[in-house]
Amino acid sequence: MSEATADGQLKALIITCTLKPSPAESSSEVLGGQLSDFLAEHDVACESVRAVDHDILPGVQKEMGDGDEWPVLREKVLGADILVFVTPTWLGQHSSVAQRVLERLDAELSETDAAGRPILFDKVAVAGVVGNEDGAHHITAVLFQALNDVGFTVPAQGSVYWNGEAMHTTDYKDLEQTPEKVSASITTSLTNAVHLARALRVSSYPKS
Repeated sequence: MSEATADGQLKALIITCTLKPSPAESSSEVLGGQLSDFLAEHDVACESVRAVDHDILPGVQKEMGDGDEWPVLREKVLGADILVFVTPTWLGQHSSVAQRVLERLDAELSETDAAGRPILFDKVAVAGVVGNEDGAHHITAVLFQALNDVGFTVPAQGSVYWNGEAMHTTDYKDLEQTPEKVSASITTSLTNAVHLARALRVSSYPKS
């Protein structure tokens, strides 16, 4: 189980997988910020990480040697009840940074807790996808399959996405206001994620 805050408050980690290092503007970062704001307003302690700002070495182990910064991020994943995984869309696919994070999470398949259960059981995952091209449904399917494989639970309607108009160049960060359907998806997905995380706190999955 994750380490609860002192008062038992749920914890969320937002991993944004934009290709743009800080402080560059990023549509993924904008969506991640909106998701973080909603969670904070609903009494969830949030931390946000832009994965590209960290040297995440290629591989499928918990640690990949000198200079690998994934172990620090891994501890943040293990300490959270809810993982919010946000990626942009490039050529109809999730970003290479997102793929690198998924590959590093593969190491958790062999990790178990004190009860002998997969270490990521009882944690909830939500997906966020943005892009000025199609691909969000495909990307969400890939993310949910990978995250569920390593032990995360996906809540009902647990994704938020925005696809720009085909053949146009408007980015999510360029919008003057959040589209109504995106706001509704944020509310539904995160309300369900918080509900599920609290339920798993009370009654965790049994050992197989």
